[in-house]
Amino acid sequence: MSAAPASTAATSFPAPVVTLPVGPEVLRTYSGALVCLEIFFGGLVWILVASANVAVPLLQGWVMFVSLSVFVCSSAYLAVFLLGLVDRIDTDWNFLDMAYHFGALLFYFGAFVLEAATTAAHRHPFLNVTSSGLLCLSQPSQNIITFMDERQYQINVAATVFAFVVTVCYGCSTFMGFKRWRK
Repeated sequence: MSAAPASTAATSFPAPVVTLPVGPEVLRTYSGALVCLEIFFGGLVWILVASANVAVPLLQGWVMFVSLSVFVCSSAYLAVFLLGLVDRIDTDWNFLDMAYHFGALLFYFGAFVLEAATTAAHRHPFLNVTSSGLLCLSQPSQNIITFMDERQYQINVAATVFAFVVTVCYGCSTFMGFKRWRK
């Protein structure tokens, strides 16, 4: 019995496919500027939600998770380009760019909607003061009830606006990444 003949086919990997510049030059492109804006405004969302007392932990906990996770991932993504590691990692960076930004867009859109729902629930038409001075609760017309003071409400409004801005930034990055990937 003889051993199986060794394969003569050489194993090779394709060169990395990337159309964005590497190093600090990436910051001079629209995509690099958008990633910086995503990191900046995403950090603001994270800080604003954390600075307000979390009125609805289930909803705003998801907003915190998304903003913190995507903040870290976008920072790592930008660091990979700034440090020039894209030339050393053999993958289709154009597809990876588009897929990452699409996933982040979906997560941030959900976070924006949940933060907007939490902020919109700040109304107290169901609190009534009777003539004898008693505070009575009537049936609310919505499912979410939040008890926030005016400062917390304004912080949540700002977090909602910045979450929308980040969502738009990720949408633009997804669109540009899709155009690069399809070339």
